[in-house]
Amino acid sequence: MSATLRRVRTATLDIAYEESGAADGAPVFLMHGWPYDPRCYDEVIAPLCSAGARVIVPYLRGFGPTRFLSQETMRSGQQAALGNDLREMMDALGVDRAVLAGYDWGGRAACIVAALWPERVRGLVTVNSYNIQDIPGSAKPQSPEQERRFWYQWYFQTERGRAGLENNRGTLCRLLWELWSPHWQFDAATFARSAVSFENPDFVALTIHSYRHRYGNIAGDPKLEETEHRLAQKPKLTVPTIALQGDADGVLPPEASQRHAGFFTGPYQRHVLPRIGHNPPQEDPRAFADAVLKIMQA
Repeated sequence: MSATLRRVRTATLDIAYEESGAADGAPVFLMHGWPYDPRCYDEVIAPLCSAGARVIVPYLRGFGPTRFLSQETMRSGQQAALGNDLREMMDALGVDRAVLAGYDWGGRAACIVAALWPERVRGLVTVNSYNIQDIPGSAKPQSPEQERRFWYQWYFQTERGRAGLENNRGTLCRLLWELWSPHWQFDAATFARSAVSFENPDFVALTIHSYRHRYGNIAGDPKLEETEHRLAQKPKLTVPTIALQGDADGVLPPEASQRHAGFFTGPYQRHVLPRIGHNPPQEDPRAFADAVLKIMQA
């Protein structure tokens, strides 16, 4: 299905987004992860549009054609920035309430809006369940096996890691796709269609800030401190939610998200997807679309 590339301005960003479906349809925001882009949703959109949805797929800050309005704005990749971007985008588009769906960075943005501004959310589809970071608790070590999975996060704490991402962003990001989704047989053309989004001039700075901030190793945007304080309280989600989990996820395995059920106090379902990794909308678009449709029709 052909999507229309549009732009909308918030307080800090000129956000590029792709829109499909009826202009008066039920709004659905599909939020991509890192390092991915809207191409991950190409096979998800058609069934949603057939069900009457207005499908909006933004390029997150630091990806593709999305740009900051000012050179003076802090290039923050912190979780509060991602959630605030989504809320401000909804405001700019005049969308009062929407279904939110996403994974990784995009799933975090969706979870944040659902947690802090639940009146704006009809329902949520989230991969890996509760994606809000526990930054105050980030110094507590996890199991050695989980720490191994996070090697790239430790790499980005160093200046060598920054330089490695700057100089090898294509090969590094492709390696992560392979490690995180071991059964996904994507080809070079598929990766190339998304990799162009990583050439955004702020991609590296935002990535490094995101991974350093989540471990308390760099300051966040002072304008977002109130939001970060609210997130540090580990707010629970009251909106109807379907959580998806790939059983071959190379970042967060099923046993990790299985422990998240207590964060959801509204209607909640969790589905484990066989042989699926970290990128369910592109690896199993039918399952992802079905989850969104269930939330739309609830």
